[in-house]
Amino acid sequence: MNTEIILTEVSYKAVRSSGAGGQNVNKVSSKVVLTFDLTNSLAFEEEEKELALTKLRSKLTSEGILILNCDEDRSQLKNKEIVTKRFLELIKKSLVVPKVRKATKIPRSVVEKRLKDKSSQSEIKQNRRKPDV
Repeated sequence: MNTEIILTEVSYKAVRSSGAGGQNVNKVSSKVVLTFDLTNSLAFEEEEKELALTKLRSKLTSEGILILNCDEDRSQLKNKEIVTKRFLELIKKSLVVPKVRKATKIPRSVVEKRLKDKSSQSEIKQNRRKPDV
């Protein structure tokens, strides 16, 4: 993953933030929208791209574009930094290859202990019954 190439392919757009905030909300575009075209990106190899597409499937549009918003701060610059940081973490997490699970056999001692406990519990419950006459 080459961060410099990825950041050149990212586009930012400043939008008016919604919600409470008085007159400032109506005149300042502090919300930042980040868009990144994952399918046409040149920063990834094909295997990396496939892995990212599968892991980020729920966050992508039908065209394979990732859209992230940030309106946490009143400053447009801070919102841009926050959304960029969030984007890079998301991409980094999506490129992690999951470890292959090794199937292991249950040890004989564990199986025997479980069966022994089971039979002792059964015996305790049997002794609680009224004797048959």
